[in-house]
Amino acid sequence: MPNPPDSSMGQTQFSYPVSTASAFDNKYISQAPTIFVDTAPESAAAAGSIAAAAAFAATDELVAPTATRNAQHLRDSDKEATWSDAPRGISPFPDLGARVANEQEDASKNKRRLCLILGGVVVLVIIAAAVAVPVAITQAEKSSSGSSSASSSTGPDNTGSGQNDNPTSSGPTGAVTGGDGTVITTDKGTTFTYVNKLGGTWYDDPKDPYNNNARAQSTSPPLSQEWDYQNDPMRGVNLGGWFVPEPFIVPALFEPYLNATPPAQDEWTLSLAMAADTANGGLDQLEKHYDTFITEQDFAEIAGAGLNWIRLPIPYWAIEKYPDEPFLEKVAWKYVLKAFKWARKYGLRINLDLHTIPGSQNGYNHSGKGGAGGQVNFLYGPMGLANAQRALDYIRIITEFISQPEYAPVVPMFGIINEVLAATVGVEQTTSFYLQVHDTMREITGRGQGKGPFISIHDSFRGLAAWKDLLPGHDRIALDTHSYLIFVNVDRSSLTEQIQKPCQSWAADMNNSWTDFGVSIAGEFSLAINDCGQWINGVGAGTRWEGTFGTGDGTAGDCTDWNDWQSWTQQRKDDFRAFALRNFDALGHWFFYTWKIGESSITGKVETPMWSYKLGLEKGWIPADPSEAVGTCGNTSPATPLRPEMYGAAGTGEISAAVKAKFPWPPTTINPGLRPDNVRTYTATGAIPTLPVPTGASPTVDGWFDAADTRPIYTPIAGCTYPDAWGSATGSNPGPCNGFGSGDNVRESARSYGLVV
Repeated sequence: MPNPPDSSMGQTQFSYPVSTASAFDNKYISQAPTIFVDTAPESAAAAGSIAAAAAFAATDELVAPTATRNAQHLRDSDKEATWSDAPRGISPFPDLGARVANEQEDASKNKRRLCLILGGVVVLVIIAAAVAVPVAITQAEKSSSGSSSASSSTGPDNTGSGQNDNPTSSGPTGAVTGGDGTVITTDKGTTFTYVNKLGGTWYDDPKDPYNNNARAQSTSPPLSQEWDYQNDPMRGVNLGGWFVPEPFIVPALFEPYLNATPPAQDEWTLSLAMAADTANGGLDQLEKHYDTFITEQDFAEIAGAGLNWIRLPIPYWAIEKYPDEPFLEKVAWKYVLKAFKWARKYGLRINLDLHTIPGSQNGYNHSGKGGAGGQVNFLYGPMGLANAQRALDYIRIITEFISQPEYAPVVPMFGIINEVLAATVGVEQTTSFYLQVHDTMREITGRGQGKGPFISIHDSFRGLAAWKDLLPGHDRIALDTHSYLIFVNVDRSSLTEQIQKPCQSWAADMNNSWTDFGVSIAGEFSLAINDCGQWINGVGAGTRWEGTFGTGDGTAGDCTDWNDWQSWTQQRKDDFRAFALRNFDALGHWFFYTWKIGESSITGKVETPMWSYKLGLEKGWIPADPSEAVGTCGNTSPATPLRPEMYGAAGTGEISAAVKAKFPWPPTTINPGLRPDNVRTYTATGAIPTLPVPTGASPTVDGWFDAADTRPIYTPIAGCTYPDAWGSATGSNPGPCNGFGSGDNVRESARSYGLVV
């Protein structure tokens, strides 16, 4: 989460000078479809053909898809007694081999038309003369009959329970499933003991890689069954700092570069500093971090801690970046796939969160570029619309991957943009973007329960109630709030006196949101009752508690006691434990921020203890079983049961024409006071960078769910000069490019989405 929201945060604080950069060269704009291959951490390569990609055989390598198919995402209602009384009916979730007949319902999405090749050539000729060089996406069609099991009934236990007294021996580690006390051998050959006192079972059969029999605990449904949002509590943690490094989570990455020019304060400046530090590995240091900061054992421990979900923040540069952006491109995706694999193995579900957006949606350091002097350039300023066009494409590409039936059970929720500052961007503009994302995603997935992920949107620090009437008729949108106590006022009362705060502050709001809107979650919260801790407010920013950040309360406190967790008394640990239980109960469906805080390279210890679930679990101030929290707030006014339309029952998912007319895309204005037909935009003529899949994957797994989705992605217009996409928010507006006035760019953009303007 940090950088934090602040009552004084506004666009007027952002003061980067305007700079200009030429449009990327024609080689980039007219790139051929790329094959991505990622080998060992010390080598990340891209091959230029399908044949080159096929030459790689290691199981951890990534190969871009060569064809597409579509399969209906179905469901399973065979719940155990603990959750069999769900107040709604759910269709069966059979193994994929039985889905072929159902796929006929979506025949229009069955294959990428070969004629697209010819169509691409025509577009190439036409657009090259006028705007840019388009690229046709050409992929061979394939049959859907080769589907591999995403909800397998071919393993030793076909009930979906994950229980098996006589596991089948398979692969180098022998058993393919087990429970508490079994020894796990990792891909690297190391071993650890699986500890799960809550009835969880793992499942990992190399011959059946998409088997979903694992379950995190006996009280959580296995992945082979649809999540019941009414009756199954979401208890999760964020894996913050893994793919989106934040200074307060992984200080050891930033500490060596505090004296760099510029000093490392976000991933942008960290990437610049690392790239210049070739003696220590250059930018490849980030891949080493991906490979070591979170491992398979963390996933096993998360399940053993009574948690059943993970919120996984990822950056858009896992897909691609532009040449003037310093980030490590595409490499993170290899490890995102590992996260999917490990989540499946231990029965954990993932709320995938797109944490970074081109240009920054909030000016915070975890958006890619931010902190001191950070700007909002998403849907704001001269590059706001162009950055939003890129964001839409990245959301679309991720949706295509996670909607594949092999991955849909593991990733049932997608947070499309983290903490957008609607106060800056504008509520109407933000809503227009949400509507466009909603329609884009549902065109890919279909509408209704079980078809693609829930769409999670953050409340933009406006509170849940402000969004209760968002897009009536929507198909499965969840509201996400980030519940922190520390980023506005300083409360110097004791921890003991603050234990009831979560019950008093959040329980009623959360219950009301479940009643009024539907599925509502706390995507982030921590045990912090003050902003003590290294770099909570950003590198070198100080703290409110000490009176060295913001306006404070006029008192200069001391953070030493709060940071020195090794000296905490048993009473303090007990108070934090009681505080944690009330957070859990008040929020109901939650994701703690964050699972792990890395040690400082200077002090050798965790410097932000109130933010580490793992540390609290090990040291006793976080309970070993979070279900103990149920009832601690009393819950005198519980939420009413979800209505069918809130979880995608039949007949829902159509937003009225009147609502769509109120929130058009593009928005009628781009703040501050710009017309969408008078700003720089991109053109939809670029090659689609389909996300790679692991080598050795089933032929039906190709990274692209909807074969009918063939629109090229947005890319810079050839010959156009663009303002700095990350630093032009307060600069002058150069207007549209190359004479494309009178709304031509906007009309072309709208037509690419099937809109009429």
